[in-house]
Amino acid sequence: MDDDRLSQGAYPEGVPNAMPLEIRLFAGCHRRIQCPVRVPYHENATPPALVCQGHGVHVQRDGDFLTFMPLSMGPYAEAVYRPTGALPPTEVTLTDRCDRVDVLVAGEELTTYWYRDVPARPYFWPLLSDGGIPVTRAFPMRTDVPGETTDHKHHRSLTFAFGSVNGVDNWSEEPGHGHTRHRSIDEITSGPVFGRLKTTGEWTDAADKPLLTQKLTATFWHVGGGFRLMDFELQLIATHGDVLFGDTKEGGMISVRVASCMDVTSGGRIENSYGAIDEEETWGRAAQWCDYSGPAGTRQVGIAIMDHPESFRYPTYWHVRDYGLFAANPFALSEYTQGTKDGSHLLRSGQSLRFHYRVMVHHGSATDANVRGHYLNFLTPPRAEVAVR
Repeated sequence: MDDDRLSQGAYPEGVPNAMPLEIRLFAGCHRRIQCPVRVPYHENATPPALVCQGHGVHVQRDGDFLTFMPLSMGPYAEAVYRPTGALPPTEVTLTDRCDRVDVLVAGEELTTYWYRDVPARPYFWPLLSDGGIPVTRAFPMRTDVPGETTDHKHHRSLTFAFGSVNGVDNWSEEPGHGHTRHRSIDEITSGPVFGRLKTTGEWTDAADKPLLTQKLTATFWHVGGGFRLMDFELQLIATHGDVLFGDTKEGGMISVRVASCMDVTSGGRIENSYGAIDEEETWGRAAQWCDYSGPAGTRQVGIAIMDHPESFRYPTYWHVRDYGLFAANPFALSEYTQGTKDGSHLLRSGQSLRFHYRVMVHHGSATDANVRGHYLNFLTPPRAEVAVR
C-alpha cells in the first residue's frame, strides 16, 4: 500500500472491521521524542497498528486505553493517527522462570526481577542500557567483576526498601534486618508497546511478623533511540495496623547502586532538575528528577530517576552519594535539615502511600540524553483527542 493511502487512514487487508478511528495529538510547547501515550478507547476491536504520514507505530490495548509510542513531534506540532495493518513483529517479553522474571526488549536483555531465595528483598539486576552496558553494580550478586567496589552489600542494583518501619530495619542486611517477602505475581504482560509485571509482597520484621503489604507495578516500554524507559508504581498499604515510617536517611523508596565505573569518584556526575551537581549540591535536596552518569569503557552511560506528582511528598528528596548510591528518600528531613524538620510519617491502618517513578537508562550525560525533556513527557504527555466515527 502506498504512503498516501496509509496517511489517509484507509483500512488495508487484515484490519478489524470497526468504525474508523482517528487520534489527534497535540505536542504543546515542547519537543516530543519516544513518549508513551495512552488514550481512552472502549470499542471491542483493536487496530493492529496506527499510521501517521505514512509511518506506522505499534499499538497495544491497556484496559480501556490504547497505548502507543508516537513519532517525534516538534513544539506546537499536531499529528493524526489512524488504523493500519500489522507491522513487523517486535515485543517487550516477560518470562517467569519460577525464581525470577526476565525482561527483554526486542530480543535484548533489559533486566531481571529476582524474587525467590533472596537474602532480604526482591531486586532488579542487571539493568542494561541499549547495547547491553550495565548501569548498576553487580556486587554482591557477582564478586568477579574487575574494579567493582564491595561496600554496602544491601545495595543490590535496583530495589525498594526503607530503614525504619515501626522500628524495623528493612534496608540493610545486617543481623536483625527486616524482609520484603514476595507473595505472588499478579500479572505478567508482554506486548509490542510495553511489558508489565505486577507483584504483591509483604514487609516483615526479622521474625516474619507482617508490617505492611506492598503492591508493585513495573512497566517496561518499547523505545528506540539509544535509551530505555520503565515506570515503577509502588503502593504500601497498612494492612496490619498503623505503620510509622521513621526519619532516617537509611533507605530509598526506589534505590539504585550504579556501576562502580560511573561513581563520581571514578569520573561520573550527579545532576538534578535544578542543575545542582554531585553529592555536595544534590544530597538531601528535593528535586523532580536526578541523574547519575559516568564512563563505561569507551562510552558514557547514565540513569535518571524521575518523580511524579502522584508520589508521596513530591518532589522527593534525594539520598545520593558520590560513591554510587542513588535513592529517593522523602522521610529523612531531620537528617537533611540538621534537625530543624521532622520527616517521619504515621500511616494509619487501612491507608496507603503511593510512589510513581520513571527510570530512564541512556547514553551520554543528562544534557546529552535530554532528561529534562523526557521528564516533561512523563509529567505532561501530548494531549490527545480521540474520535470513533
